[in-house]
Amino acid sequence: MSKLIYQNLSSKVLNLAFSVHNVLGLGLLEACYEGAMVVELKQAGIPFQRQQVFPLYYKGELVGAYIADLVVDGKIILELKSVQALAPAMVAQTLNYLRLSKIPVGYLMNFNATKLQWQRFVV
Repeated sequence: MSKLIYQNLSSKVLNLAFSVHNVLGLGLLEACYEGAMVVELKQAGIPFQRQQVFPLYYKGELVGAYIADLVVDGKIILELKSVQALAPAMVAQTLNYLRLSKIPVGYLMNFNATKLQWQRFVV
């Protein structure tokens, strides 16, 4: 069995997300959960970047950009949602962030549910 990449950091991030969900509950805008995650990451002393831009090139030319909600310690992308249900397009979005950024681990998290919904991706 292979070792889980960034296991310690992943556990910390998930625990912080559970804490945010436990305190705020469901029904808020995505930006509220993002702000709360920023507070949690700061208080935990975990480095992060908020709204990090990753350029998209096509045939060598810049054609756009993706903006990841949070990048934790340059190792994990967090794509936060506050939706009724996660959709395949949201999974594709997270996978595109991983591909463009060359960051190997990503979490898609939905705070608008009775329990925090999350999916982990490794590329």
